[in-house]
Amino acid sequence: MRMDAQSSASRGAPSVRQAMAGLHSWAGLLLGWLLYAMFLTGAASYFREEISQWMRPEVPAMPERPPAPHSAAQALLALQELAPPGGQWSIELPGARSNVVALAWDGPQGAGRALLHPGTGARLAPRSTAGGEFFYYFHFSLHYLPRIPARWLVGLAAMSMLVALVTGVVTHRKLLHHFFTFRPGKGARSWLDAHNALSVLALPFHFMITYTGLVTLMTLYMPWGAQMALNTAEQRLALRAALTAHMPPGPASGAAAALPDVAAMVALAERAWGGPHVGRVVVDHPGDAAARVRVVHSDADRVSVSPRFLLFEGRSGALLERRDAASAAGQLHGVLYGLHLGRFAQPVLRWLYFLSSLAGAAMVATGLVLWAWKRRVPSAAAHRAGLGVRSVERLNVATIAGLPLAMAVFLWANRLLPACLPDRSAWEIHLFFLAWGAAWLHALLRPVRRLWFEQFRAAAILLATLPVWNLFFSERNLASGLLAADTMAAAFDATLLVLAGACHALAIGARAQASRVS
Repeated sequence: MRMDAQSSASRGAPSVRQAMAGLHSWAGLLLGWLLYAMFLTGAASYFREEISQWMRPEVPAMPERPPAPHSAAQALLALQELAPPGGQWSIELPGARSNVVALAWDGPQGAGRALLHPGTGARLAPRSTAGGEFFYYFHFSLHYLPRIPARWLVGLAAMSMLVALVTGVVTHRKLLHHFFTFRPGKGARSWLDAHNALSVLALPFHFMITYTGLVTLMTLYMPWGAQMALNTAEQRLALRAALTAHMPPGPASGAAAALPDVAAMVALAERAWGGPHVGRVVVDHPGDAAARVRVVHSDADRVSVSPRFLLFEGRSGALLERRDAASAAGQLHGVLYGLHLGRFAQPVLRWLYFLSSLAGAAMVATGLVLWAWKRRVPSAAAHRAGLGVRSVERLNVATIAGLPLAMAVFLWANRLLPACLPDRSAWEIHLFFLAWGAAWLHALLRPVRRLWFEQFRAAAILLATLPVWNLFFSERNLASGLLAADTMAAAFDATLLVLAGACHALAIGARAQASRVS
């Protein structure tokens, strides 16, 4: 037996670590470009409320959070004027990161949305914008792709990321030692050092965010258990109600009734929960005798997103149900889902989420660059490299540098598109994809040694000039934010300048690297 093992070793049989290294390399490459996009847009999603605020500069900052019962009562009056009776009305109350009351209605006569000033209840008419919601939904639905195939593709990418993480830990025996090693100007060695350092820097976060991302869509990827156990539609609806606060309305009675006193219900919820923790109010069949009102607890101050709400009878205001806790399985799902979303995170922790996601994007990016770098003939010019390597090099540029460029164009579209343009918010998204497509076309036409510098420089210019534009043409900007203690506006424009500096540094570094290679 020992001789067989020795003969296998002598014949060059790959070790477990070598096999893991190959799996790590290919698992990271095949869906690496999608993973990079998911990490980068996921990082932006942790500030989606702030992005939405920045993209509606006409709406003033909210110096103080108004009482929730007051905002809910004003919202119900506005819905009575704007929305047809019946169906379902939803009221999103303002929080520490939101400066509007968001109304939505959906019923037999159509659906609609509106925004209200949280203090006065006046209807707001800011520019139509996709806001930070675009990055959030693109992160897991890829926008233009059909919903189910897109989420399967995202799940496959997340699984390949999990494989790459496990095999990376197995492959690198001295992972912590490599974290403190960086050799600049050494070609592939430098990229490997950067990749290792970025991997170790936020490794627990990368494991957590990848695994919990798969958990969020577990019923899509592994539906068989629920299908076998839940035979009826009522049972499946009960499962959904156990995992979320979204419940379908029951049948309407057809008898008219006065609208419920939601202010009193919200006040009762605040007393029950010991503070202003109400996030949303949902009214089923408003104006009907069978109306029901759900006052839903906010997710901003708790890790779990398992359902927590009070259910009232609309006509009498009587409390029908109090849901404060889920089952053990439901609570576990809620905690894992909440860890992924990070809605509970206060400013410092939210910045750590953001920076760790950027580290994840950089980790994937350096791995993609390293793959192409190691497979080029060291003495060959770029045009003599293999077709596969040259394709990967250009895909790397179009994705790694092109996506920040497209995101900057998306922000510029918000500022430059006319307010009266039909489907204005959709055109913000169209311009994002047109800019990204232009980056891909540019990557096909220009020499590889110039691509990194040109695309990162363009992204740096667009990001750096946005705060300058805001100084002259936006109601909320860096200067007014500092003077009026508008923290969000000042921090957002300052962050744009920091990101512009990072893109500029990458452009300069790419130009220096190209000059050394040539």
